[in-house]
Order: sequence, then structure tokens, then C-alpha cells
Amino acid sequence: MSDFFLELLSEEIPPKLQINARTKIKDSLEQNLSKRMIKFKSSKAFSTPQRLVFLITGLPEKIEQEGRLLKGPKVGVPKAALDGFLKSNNLKLNDVFEKQIDKGNFYFTKTQNQKINVLEELQIILPQILNDYSWEKSMRWSNFDLKWARPLRSILSIFNKKVLKFKFFHIQSDSFTFYIKNCEEKHVKVKDFNSYLKFLKSKKIILDQEKRKKIIIDKFNKFCESRNLQKNYNQRLMDEVTNLVENPHIIIGQFDENFLKIPSEILTLTMERHQRYFPLFDKKNKLTNLFFFVSNLQDKKGLIKSGNERVIEARLADAKFFWEKNKTQNLVKQISKLQNISFFNKLGSLYDKSQRMRKLGSFVSENLNLNKEKIEIAASICKADLNSDLVGEYPELQGVMGGYFAKSQGFEDDVSLAVKEHYLPIGINSPVPKKAISYTVALVDKLDTLVGFFGIKEIPTSSKDPFALRRSAIGLLRIIIENNLKIKIKDYLNYSKNLYLEQGVKFSNEEMEKNILFFLKERIKNIFKEKKIRQDIIEAGISSHTSDNFLSLYKKCFFMNKIINNQTGENIISTYKRVANILEQETKNEVEKISDQPDSILFVKAEEKLLLDKINEIRVNFISASKDENYDNFTQVLSDTKATIDTFFENVVVNDEDINIKKNRLELLQMFCNTYDNFINFSKIEGL
Repeated sequence: MSDFFLELLSEEIPPKLQINARTKIKDSLEQNLSKRMIKFKSSKAFSTPQRLVFLITGLPEKIEQEGRLLKGPKVGVPKAALDGFLKSNNLKLNDVFEKQIDKGNFYFTKTQNQKINVLEELQIILPQILNDYSWEKSMRWSNFDLKWARPLRSILSIFNKKVLKFKFFHIQSDSFTFYIKNCEEKHVKVKDFNSYLKFLKSKKIILDQEKRKKIIIDKFNKFCESRNLQKNYNQRLMDEVTNLVENPHIIIGQFDENFLKIPSEILTLTMERHQRYFPLFDKKNKLTNLFFFVSNLQDKKGLIKSGNERVIEARLADAKFFWEKNKTQNLVKQISKLQNISFFNKLGSLYDKSQRMRKLGSFVSENLNLNKEKIEIAASICKADLNSDLVGEYPELQGVMGGYFAKSQGFEDDVSLAVKEHYLPIGINSPVPKKAISYTVALVDKLDTLVGFFGIKEIPTSSKDPFALRRSAIGLLRIIIENNLKIKIKDYLNYSKNLYLEQGVKFSNEEMEKNILFFLKERIKNIFKEKKIRQDIIEAGISSHTSDNFLSLYKKCFFMNKIINNQTGENIISTYKRVANILEQETKNEVEKISDQPDSILFVKAEEKLLLDKINEIRVNFISASKDENYDNFTQVLSDTKATIDTFFENVVVNDEDINIKKNRLELLQMFCNTYDNFINFSKIEGL
């Protein structure tokens, strides 16, 4: 068995592009080998800023490929079509035969068994794989036609300790890799992967990104333990930094403690986003003036440390200047300046949006019996921080900075918190505002956005969602569900629509309300899946849900999922199944549809009346449960119906000789199933 490895040496590739390339090129290699029935033991991908390396172990040198059946043109087509098939496959007329298949009579041929040289196959597929890979961002250089993330310098390609020769644009693969020594480019010949690793080690290059990451994390944890600091770090930043270095060294820096008077979010973002530093927090989650960063070089003289400390102090000085300037700028006065910032060209300015939010917030507060004045204030000023230099520099801090500005200017704490949190939640796992003022302002912000964009038919497609409306919808639903809000979305949608119309916005979507409700139904599936609710229960709940009460839909599915596998759930399912199966058997040949309006006058058995009474009991309980959004007791009522159904079928023959009695009993059973289906559509539950 043989090993193959490939090194693509280039100028430094950014981490994100680097990670994507090593993953996708590796996958493509595996797929191409499998397609050709070439088996291998293992496949690995490595990268450093300059190197993409792929290792395939346990490859055969040759394989025997069985002949396969090739389908040609249909019998009876013009002779030119058959001649083309023969020519393209280097065949003669006596090499083909006719065969009847579903779609008619076709020409076929059987290829011969052949021995495949794996090296030769690799020579064919490697240029194709590299050429087919599409970089998110690429460049051309000099007068070359090759596009790559950064200038590609060389290709090292070794199969079974020999050079695997192939050409990729202007670059010929070889057995050399390159390095820099004394500011000069040097090269070294490589025999196999082990000698390659040995060479890299001699140059203090750690090829395996997971080893580099472990080194960084271990050193980070050790330092935090020594200083009694939290071991938490930004995972995304850790992945990025790992792919910025070849030989990681941890350096601890510090900045002036006076900068800690600035909101910690500003400091953290400055360090992480601008400098790729890791801020350090104490055990009480309070930011310290310490940070660590990763260098490719050892800092024996402390020059790298001092240089980076000077840089961060300059950055923080700028941030402090903007903070001191912006926090004193009156938020109320900043509202009018929002007229200069467009929300969307067909939906007005952010000032227009803030005015709609204020009025919609007032409407919601009356419905939920909340503090109207505070909600109006928070909704009015929540976008004002978009005028600040800090948010211009750090867009990620919109809302957060507004909360700080509001607090520093004497607004009440719950108003300031509402300003800070009104963008939340921003994802399926993001925190949800829990205070009444906060979740109301967050709610109206998302409602206004959805109504606006759906109103002008800027609706997300399967592949595009430029205005993040899916995120807004999921956020809206999570606010409702996690704050247990019994609200009718339709009322809010219509009120929001009228606010747009009052401002002169022209809506072109006559089915705006219908579209949004459907959109919300589709998005709530994501929440259900995150809560690990069974897929069939999700479909059962959504297919039966006709109202705009999404809290009720969630609770129905939640309670059903909770009991589906216990005795209560088994009783409910088996009872429904028994009735539904009999209905199906007895009505499959019926032309006339069975209604759900049985006539009690036609009851012959006491069990019929008992079943009708039970159905009415279920309906009363369902109304009560829906009102309180509490389905625990109701599901137990459904479960207890099993005894009534068992008694009914023990004593009542549905298929009575009297056609009217039979029809009446079927209508009673249909009434029973429809009553169950008012809760969720039990026909969608697996096993029915």
C-alpha cells in the first residue's frame, strides 16, 4: 500500500479561507477516489498560513476495475446518433447490443475489465479538483491566469516516495518545498510525508492545526489558573488565531486600569476584533486589565509584549474619547437626526421607524396592561445610538451603547435595559429579554420590520434573506413563547400596517398578513427542533393550527411531546388509532362524505350516549385548556377516554343492518376524531 501527500504553498491565506479550503478540497479528494472505486485507509488535511497539506494513506498502486454497462441511444434513432455513441466510446457496431428497459429498446455496450494505475488517476483528478475549488475571495497576479486566494508559489506532490507529476496552470508539481532563511527563499527536497514533517519540525513549524490549538489552550488555561482567572475564551477567535500562526507562543499583556471605566463591551470588542487579543476576566466575570495574544515568535526581550501594549493603549484611548463624547449627547435630541439614516428606501427613515415603534409599543402596552409611558420612551430613543461615533466604529454594539447612554443620562434602569436589549434575541440560542419593557420594545421592533418588508413584497426566498427576516421572525416567536405572552399577532400586524400607511408608505402585498403568519409557522419549526420535539408532532401541531396564537401552538406540541412515550400518550394514540381505522374501513367505499353531526334520536345503545357525553366533556375541557394555555390536565382527559371507547366497541356494532343507525354511528366516531384533531392533527403522528 502507498501514501500520497500534497502541499500547496502560497502567500499567507486568511484563516476563514484557509479552513474552508482544507475541508472542501479534502472532501473532493475523497469523493473522487470513491467515485473511481479507489479505496484508502485514511484521509487528513492540515494547514498553516502558507501551507495547505493533504495526506491520503493506504492507497493501492493499481486496481482492477470491472466492466460496466453503458447505455447508448434509443433503437430507431437516426444513424448519426448511433455513430456518435460508437465514436465517443471507441466502439465498433458489433460491440453494441439491444436491450429492452422501461423507457423502450436501447443500444448498450459492456466495457472490458481493466487495470487502473492509481498514480495516473491522481494525475488526472488533482488538476480538476484544484481547478474546481471555488474560493470565496480570490486573486490573479502577474500575467498568470490562475486564480487563488493568495499567490500560489509551488506544489509538492509525492506518491509512494516518488514525485507525482502534474501541471496546474503555470505550476509544475515537484518534490521541493520552500522556506525563508536570512530573508532569502530556500528549498529542500522531500521524499515522503515523514521526512516532510521532520523538515517542518526543524523549522519550528507545527503542521497540525489541532496541535497548535491545544498548545494555545493549554498555556491559556495554565496562566488563568495561576492568576485565578476565568478559563473562558471566544471560540471563534481561538479558531482564527490558531490558523494565523505556525508556532504559537502565548504572551500576556496589560493596559492602564483607568480604561476599565469604559463599558467592558467596548474594551472586549476592541481587543478581539481589532487586535485578535483575548480579554481576561476574573471569577466574578469582571474584565481585568490583562489580555493574552498569540505570536509566531518567542518574546525573549519583551519587545513584542511592549509593542502590543502600546498599540492597545492607543486603540483604547480612541475608544475612551468617543465614549466621553457620545455619552453626553442627549438621546432625545438625537432622535430627529435619525431622519438622515434610511431604514429602507421604500419604508422611510429610522426616524419614521422609531415613531411607528412608539405608537405600536403604546398599543401593545394597552393590550398587555404594561407601563405605557416607559415603553413609549424606550421605543422612541432605542435607535438614537446609531448616530454615535462608537456605534459607527463598532456596529455590533448598537443597542448596547444606547443602553449605556440612556443610563448615564438619567433614564430609569428598565428603560435603559430595554434600549440595550431591544435587538435581542439575535439567533436561536441568543438570550431573550425577560423584563416587560424590554421584551415589548424588542417585540414591536421585529413586528415593524416584518410588516414593512412583507408589505412591499421583499420576502425571503429559499436561498436569500438579505434583511434577516428569518432571524426577526424567530426572535419574535421566542419572545412570545419564553415570556408566555398570550397575544393575537393579527391585531398587531394590522395596527402596524396602518402605521405604515399613515406615513404614506405604499404596500403592494395584499396578502401580507397571510404571508407573515405562514412565515412564522415555518420558523417556529426551528424552535421546536431546538427543543427536541418530534418531527411528526411538529407536523401534527402546525397542520391543525389555524389561529394566530403561537404560544398555544408551542404548548400543544410541547405537552404532546412530553407524554407521547408514556402511558398517557399511548392511551391517546391507541384510542384515536382504533377509531380512525374503523372509520377508514367503513367509509372507504362510501360516496357520500360522513359528517360529524350525529343525531341522538337514533341512539340505540347507552354506550352511544356515553360516548357523546365524553366528546362534549373533551370539548369543554379543550376550551378551558386553550384559555389558560395549560394542556397537562387536558391530555389526561384525552387519555381517560380510552375506557369509554373500549366499552363502546365491546357493546356497539358500528356496521348495523339499519343503514341510518350505521351512518349515525359513523358520524359519532367522526365527531370523536375531529374533536381530538382540534388539539393536534393525530393522523400525522407516526404509527397511525
